[in-house]
Amino acid sequence: MAGERNTNQPAVQGAERALDNFKYEIANQLGVTLGGDRTSRENGSVGGEMTKRMIQLAEQQLQSGTRIPPGGGMMR
Repeated sequence: MAGERNTNQPAVQGAERALDNFKYEIANQLGVTLGGDRTSRENGSVGGEMTKRMIQLAEQQLQSGTRIPPGGGMMR
């Protein structure tokens, strides 16, 4: 709803900055300016691309036999 704050917390403590940087990197690559005055489609495209890339990374790690530590450990 309008005016609500995001209360989601990263699974890995301290990953907020890395996730924020990742978000803006993806937005820049997609040519999207994030903000409350943008459409849900524009803002959501960034989150969707972030998810897609994190899943690809996890799949690569699993395929190569790299152990993923508890809590994810992908954004360290």
